[in-house]
Amino acid sequence: MSDGEATAVPDAGTDGALPVGEAADLTDRITDNVERVIVGHHDAIKHIVVTMLARGHLLLEDVPGVGKTMLARAMARSVDCSFKRVQFTPDLLPADVTGVNVFNQKSREFEFQPGPVFANVVLGDEINRAPPKTQSALLEAMEESQVTVDGETRALPNPFTVIATQNNVEQSRTYELPMAETDRFTKKLKLGYPTETDETEMLGRVAGSHPIESLDPVASVEDLVRARDTVSKVEVSEPVRGYVTRLAGHTRENAELGVSPRGSIALVRTAQARAVLDGRDYVIPDDVQAEARTVLAHRVVPGGGARTGLDVVEDALDAVPVE
Repeated sequence: MSDGEATAVPDAGTDGALPVGEAADLTDRITDNVERVIVGHHDAIKHIVVTMLARGHLLLEDVPGVGKTMLARAMARSVDCSFKRVQFTPDLLPADVTGVNVFNQKSREFEFQPGPVFANVVLGDEINRAPPKTQSALLEAMEESQVTVDGETRALPNPFTVIATQNNVEQSRTYELPMAETDRFTKKLKLGYPTETDETEMLGRVAGSHPIESLDPVASVEDLVRARDTVSKVEVSEPVRGYVTRLAGHTRENAELGVSPRGSIALVRTAQARAVLDGRDYVIPDDVQAEARTVLAHRVVPGGGARTGLDVVEDALDAVPVE
């Protein structure tokens, strides 16, 4: 894996989509490789693979020290693509993320110095430690895979995925992510503490050198692009699309802020990816239900009372029939 210039595949799908079976095998290889480093989070790893195949971005939220950053690093190392890490701090500026034009004394011209966002996988570590102005530097990048600096727009490499982490403690020292940015994350996950057995296994693995240091890629950037193309071709029938629409509608009717159309699109794309993981070229309602909680809950503002966004989504899954 390169951590230098980003690997770009401008013509996605030039070599054609992978057969569904090969794409499913690819996801299994990536998952198994990440599990050489990360213990006890099989489902979370699958969710990250789904996010990448669905052309999305991921937000990992939890207390410090449970492996959020290590999980993101292991995922990036498993694909032979460029990787950059941004440590978000209170004094970080937008230009530190996107890049800046620098005057070259020899050529007497301004030259663009790309920021760390110009990579295939970008890890935004502790994103909520930076002020909203700096967080917003990712808005255009996450939505349109491009950045605009000094009036000039530059395309980001293909594929492009942001994996951001944030801790949910020390609230007085962090900034809340604006909903406009939260909504751009395809999924939001929480890892939680490992079980006693998993933690004991983890301690055995890191007693010597850390396994992340010897982790080799098991997929190329071309493999990932072709698998994404496979996912985009998975059939989503009208009844399944209608089911997604009704789920989103239920959240809008029963919360202060419900799921946006962007959220509905994300649910369809992740359901397509989930179908590929299971070796199918068509989406079934089970795929939608498997993805709904991690895709929709963080987009919902429930309003008064002790309810959460997840409660609203759970209610929608219980109340909305599959037709």
